[in-house]
Amino acid sequence: MAEDYHLPICTNCYAVRVEPHRRRSLRPTCMACGELLARQTKRTVVPMHKSNYVLVTNPADLVGINSKGGLVK
Repeated sequence: MAEDYHLPICTNCYAVRVEPHRRRSLRPTCMACGELLARQTKRTVVPMHKSNYVLVTNPADLVGINSKGGLVK
């Protein structure tokens, strides 16, 4: 019940406009700030076929990365 009185605040711009489904995340952000943060992402982690996970920083490396080890260009 105490959570009903807590207004979620965006951790990026400190506005009280966080949507209810974003309320329980580690860093609750409003939709505008969440979009900006997502577009600033410079790397991603992808699984290799029957192997481990790899950190990819170049988007061109993502082309054909999970094609069972074949060379795709």
